[in-house]
Amino acid sequence: MKKSIIKGSDGVVRCWWAASTEAYSAYHDDEWGRPTRDDRWIFEKLCLEGFQAGLSWLTILNKRENFRSAFANFDIDKVSRYNSRSVTRLLKDAGIVRHRGKIESTINNAKRARELQEEFGTLAAYVWQFEPPAKSRPKTLTRDSLTKLAKTPESTQLSKDLKKRGWSFVGPTTMYAFMQAAGIVNDHMSGCSAQKLCKAERKAFNE
Repeated sequence: MKKSIIKGSDGVVRCWWAASTEAYSAYHDDEWGRPTRDDRWIFEKLCLEGFQAGLSWLTILNKRENFRSAFANFDIDKVSRYNSRSVTRLLKDAGIVRHRGKIESTINNAKRARELQEEFGTLAAYVWQFEPPAKSRPKTLTRDSLTKLAKTPESTQLSKDLKKRGWSFVGPTTMYAFMQAAGIVNDHMSGCSAQKLCKAERKAFNE
């Protein structure tokens, strides 16, 4: 059986995937799975997960600051005003993933995100509706059990609803990765040092 958790040279016990690079370790420790209501952050993650389709997350993580610079720090209002000249500029930016479809999708999705903010008050209020019930989650999360969660009924529902609202690059697997990152699900392995922290933050989320 493959290991679910690994103790790093710094003594911190992490999910197995976070041990391969310092960038992964920092992302795992400081961000992944931490619940948030920050619309800017949520929009950034939705966009970057879309850019990641067909690529490794490390590729996106290493280009993240370039993406932030290229897309106005993922300010929803600013990105929603990008136009065809913006697309041309971004296609020349070697610091990001130069994929026309994904660039145009990000601009389109910013417009759609504004519509969700108008309807629900915040983008966060919309996405948190899709949090799965606690009883549907594995009691013990291991590497083997996580492989069965590439997509879930909730991520499929989120994907379908976003597509109906005009979003793109928001497939059910991409949306599950987003839900993991945003703490809508806590997929830190049992025994991982961050699992209890994320669980406590989620408990305090609505207090």
